[in-house]
Amino acid sequence: MKHLISIRDIKKEDILKILEKSEEMEKLLQTNKAIKRLDGKILGTLFFEPSTRTRLSFETAMKRLGGSVIGFTDIKNTSTMKGESLKDTIRVISGYVDIIAIRHPKDGASRLASEYSKVPVINAGDGSNQHPTQTLLDLYTIKREIGKIDGIKICFVGDLKYGRTVHSLCYALSMFKNVEFHFIAPDELKLPREVIAELERKDLTYYEYKDMEFKDDLDIIYMTRIQKERFPDLAEYEKVKGIYKLTKKHILNSKAIIMHPLPRVDEIDESVDNLPQSKYFKQSFYGVPVRMAILDMLLNK
Repeated sequence: MKHLISIRDIKKEDILKILEKSEEMEKLLQTNKAIKRLDGKILGTLFFEPSTRTRLSFETAMKRLGGSVIGFTDIKNTSTMKGESLKDTIRVISGYVDIIAIRHPKDGASRLASEYSKVPVINAGDGSNQHPTQTLLDLYTIKREIGKIDGIKICFVGDLKYGRTVHSLCYALSMFKNVEFHFIAPDELKLPREVIAELERKDLTYYEYKDMEFKDDLDIIYMTRIQKERFPDLAEYEKVKGIYKLTKKHILNSKAIIMHPLPRVDEIDESVDNLPQSKYFKQSFYGVPVRMAILDMLLNK
């Protein structure tokens, strides 16, 4: 694995190795000892789009491993505003650093970056396309909190059309055995046909609904934010904003863990936060050991 651009570029065995390495990294973090595995290495964080958790967890992961970080979070302060192409930006910055994490609003930007980079590139989210490191931390959360991935029943709720975390996680879960999928979304935000086609190709069971009602035997409820920034027409966003909101009453009879890639807006009531099955903040923490594992595996082959 030279780059990490799409979850579809890697095999199930690669995923299992990353999850195993993530567990090692979590145990290392618990020792509170200095880790020098990436001493002297530099991560370049190129965030052409706003981010909190992804950017900061990448920076934390690199520094926990003994490395350092350079980068930007506002393209207004970069040569992109002068008209520099992404290709040239990558050609230049890959000469400064040992590895790059890039977030970009355009689908396919990370793939393009990997073609012009001298160093490994990690896709930290490209448009509505893919978000592989979020997927890996989601899988790690499932494995740590449920104890297995094979045979789970998962329900995705909300923006399934533009939600790159949903797309990536569906592709990843399709590699595991007997996973059952449930999708709750309005017609305007249904899962893209190409993702459904992948589930059908692998003969996996899935159900689609509009109403927010949950089966009692679900293992996971995966809530998502309606992504205003992805809508080409604001009027279309206004039609669906706030359409789903998870409250305690929805999960009275459910033992399913609740996940969310964050940030949340109003799709999970704060009264849900203190329930034992609410795992979205722990899920966010798991991003650090998982990204530590990815950085270590790409730089210490």
